Amino acid sequence: MTDKSVDVAIVGGGLAGGLIALALHRMDPTLQLALIEQGETLGGNHRWSWFGSDLDAAGTALMDCFEQARWDAGYDVRFAEHSRILTSGYRSLASSDFHDALMDALPAEAVHLSASAASLDAAGVTLDDGTRIAARNVIDCRPFEPSKHLEGGWQVFLGQHMRLDTPHGLDRPTIMDADVDQLAPHGNGGAYRFLYTLPLGAQDVFVEDTYYADEPKLDRDVLASRIGAYCGAKGWHGETVAEETGILPVITGGDFAAYQACVAIPGVAIAGARGGFSHPLTSYTVPIAVENALAIANAVSAGSANLTHLVEARAKAHWRAAGFYRILGRMLFGAAEPHERDRIFAQFYRRPQPLVERFYRGHSTWADRISILTGRPPVSIASAIKALTTRGKPLITENTA
Repeated sequence: MTDKSVDVAIVGGGLAGGLIALALHRMDPTLQLALIEQGETLGGNHRWSWFGSDLDAAGTALMDCFEQARWDAGYDVRFAEHSRILTSGYRSLASSDFHDALMDALPAEAVHLSASAASLDAAGVTLDDGTRIAARNVIDCRPFEPSKHLEGGWQVFLGQHMRLDTPHGLDRPTIMDADVDQLAPHGNGGAYRFLYTLPLGAQDVFVEDTYYADEPKLDRDVLASRIGAYCGAKGWHGETVAEETGILPVITGGDFAAYQACVAIPGVAIAGARGGFSHPLTSYTVPIAVENALAIANAVSAGSANLTHLVEARAKAHWRAAGFYRILGRMLFGAAEPHERDRIFAQFYRRPQPLVERFYRGHSTWADRISILTGRPPVSIASAIKALTTRGKPLITENTA
């Protein structure tokens, strides 16, 4: 029995799914949409950030409905060897603001919260409670699926929104403060570690402790204690008003076609992280999610009869285009000792600012790539060759099938 029929059903109300729904609704408010999210709110419990230079005019217009923290005075990076201020603008969006804006922008009947999908197929979605939503197009935007077909490491983090007793005095973010102990939280040989700081108000600051680690392990108590020590050293004291954790894949290689075959559902388009749409080295997703959302909306507007092929082709093109960043990831995880991985980023941040901006957007030119790979190498040539000729670790977890 069909309980509802729509033009497009989107399973997963995170960044990718929410932006696709928004772009479709703006493109044609008469479209019947179903945005299906298993959680109680859209976006989960996350904070997404991006550089002002990441988005073109259309992308900026899509994001403008969200209340964002904005900094136009640049940002800091800090390493043991050097520090630097880059003048790029920076933006950040909390998932609570993402939820509020989408609930205001989308028709109430389009959003299905606390709704788990039991199955997806080319003709619609069946929910756990038996509700059937028929759809002309189905888009799977559920989370990344760990896979033996992909290789790499993990970006592990804990972020805390602190409300301080006194003003912090910051006027811009610190995107990377790697002038900190590079030991891993479990004392297992180290990892590339840095602190990330966003001044959200005169006495509000978001502090995140991040590791590029070989294993997908997160010790919340250890990370919280390190954030506490970092804040204490700066004279910051107060209470934690919000917290988020994450374990994100850093993809360095693998058989993407085999991965796609494992997650594929005939007739269903797969977008978001599950579809391979993220920066393989930094895990940044906003520019890619925005571009995808606009491309899908344009395709629907043009009367495209097959979103599955469109999104699959975009995923393959993204995989090819991101090959350079996977090479850098293999160097990071395979050529550098874990506690010395910070040297790679320290050298990178000596490059010209436009190169850095293109890197984060995933649009590095051939000249950029040559610049990044030339000069005094931060790892030995022998280690680099070994890393490039040896398979990386499978991106699997204990629960991976």
